Amino acid sequence: MGKHSHDFVNTYDEGKIVFGLDRETDEKSLIAYLQKFTDDELMQILAKRLSDDEIREVIDYILGILKRHLKEEEYHRFFLK
Repeated sequence: MGKHSHDFVNTYDEGKIVFGLDRETDEKSLIAYLQKFTDDELMQILAKRLSDDEIREVIDYILGILKRHLKEEEYHRFFLK
């Protein structure tokens, strides 16, 4: 079973995180943006400040995306590891 990684954000040097230019830039920006968002140090601060409702909203949104776009095997392999 592999470990989770956040390597892309550390090597992304094609410019700033920008949305709306083209699909490829949007995809790369999304990856970098979300990896920055889930940084361990930031999450330690943010998680304590989110309300119970905000935590549920984030989880419900992410799970909805995962259910729409991943097969069960992919969910276990790539998300749960």
